[in-house]
Amino acid sequence: MLGSQRSRRKLSTLLAGLGLLATGAALQVSTSATPAHAATPHRVLFDNAHAETAGNADWIVSTSQPDPLGQDSSPSAESDWTGALSSWGVALQKTGDYSLKTLPSGSSLGYGGSSATDLSNFDTLVLPEPNTLFTTAEKTAIMNFVKNGGGLFMISDHTGADRNNDGEDAVEILNDLMTNNSVDSTDPFGFSIDSLSISSGYPAAISDSADPVLHGSFGTVTKSLIASGTTATLKPADNSSVKGLLYRSGYSGNTGAFFATSTFGSGRVAFWGDSSPIDDGTGQSGNTLYDGWNDTGATNAALALNATEWLSGASGSGGGDDGGTDCADTQLLGNAGFESGATTWSATSGVITNSTGESARSGSYYALLGGNGTAGTETLSQSVTIPSGCSATLALYLHIDTAETTTSTAYDTLGVQVLNSSGTVLGTLATYSNLDAASGYTQRTFSLGGYAGQTVTLKFTGTEGSKLQTSFVIDDTALNVT
Repeated sequence: MLGSQRSRRKLSTLLAGLGLLATGAALQVSTSATPAHAATPHRVLFDNAHAETAGNADWIVSTSQPDPLGQDSSPSAESDWTGALSSWGVALQKTGDYSLKTLPSGSSLGYGGSSATDLSNFDTLVLPEPNTLFTTAEKTAIMNFVKNGGGLFMISDHTGADRNNDGEDAVEILNDLMTNNSVDSTDPFGFSIDSLSISSGYPAAISDSADPVLHGSFGTVTKSLIASGTTATLKPADNSSVKGLLYRSGYSGNTGAFFATSTFGSGRVAFWGDSSPIDDGTGQSGNTLYDGWNDTGATNAALALNATEWLSGASGSGGGDDGGTDCADTQLLGNAGFESGATTWSATSGVITNSTGESARSGSYYALLGGNGTAGTETLSQSVTIPSGCSATLALYLHIDTAETTTSTAYDTLGVQVLNSSGTVLGTLATYSNLDAASGYTQRTFSLGGYAGQTVTLKFTGTEGSKLQTSFVIDDTALNVT
């Protein structure tokens, strides 16, 4: 790659890359065996206190509330529980790793109280297309729950889907939660939900092999489903952790995100732009439902279940922590494969790119430091909190090519360092140079267990001399804790 590479570094859409993804068949969750149970099951609360069964909707896991086990204590098929979300609930229940409850109609969301359905007793809250506004107290409870380590799963529908005719739809209700609360109303999650009604489509997943929602224990996500839904606009300047995972056809980057994740405080957030993907086609009598869960053109089950698993693994457990440390296999880096473009990472302009001057290891985007043939320094960094008591491993794929001909002098270098919150270098993991140039990508791994319990910044610094170029190309990063 020659010095003119820099002029070609312009971010473009992910459409071409997404078009290469296979449609795939819908995930069929195995029922032949029950995995070993987690020591402390993930605790998930499904909301049914905000008109989730109004009109044609039936967004419940079971008619037995608050405890779905009252309908069937050992469900083996989704028909053992009644509700359009029963496939979701039964799939989680059968793993043995989840404790599920429903907040019944007529109840209110609270945090820090004595009720059995208080948010302090749960790891994740699922809001499946709410149709009434949350009260001021409820919004405070939800936001503090997430801030203190809870997982929040927000599922919207298209604008105008006012099922109980009270003048509010899920788009307005969820946007109100994010912009009109007493905890943080300054775009806390880094996205807003679009006022759209998109009739149909199969939003495709970005290519990011390290993302735990797209590649989780319940399967690999390739596509989802729109059957009258909406999207979100991402605002990484307000929250750098926001990440689009699936996009409406023709969209990428900060627009048209059909499924997105983010963090807030110690908690995690997921957004889905339509309720049809979680609808399993069954429910209470009188409802006309749509089986999006088993749609053969999508992998909605894997997406819902992986996201629930990811949300439930956030630190702090929403204030209901059992006192232990969650070192379950988790990938901590945001936008780990760079497929969301210049988001999450702090980088010199043009470092995260999809230019054809170099090749990504997977997907379309990669990080390129150097390659200019002129003296200069470029950086790439991301801050991350490594849980106490956990082992941690940084992994990345690195390709180095160079126009240097020397076999003895390191003219151009790439440093991999760990810094504290004040910018002080805590350690140098490696230094590479033009002498390490080779064809193809090579995986590099580093132990970060010594930084457990700390918030650190991972920083890559590329420095070139004044004549010949060296390109340091990074892709498919991951910071795994176990």
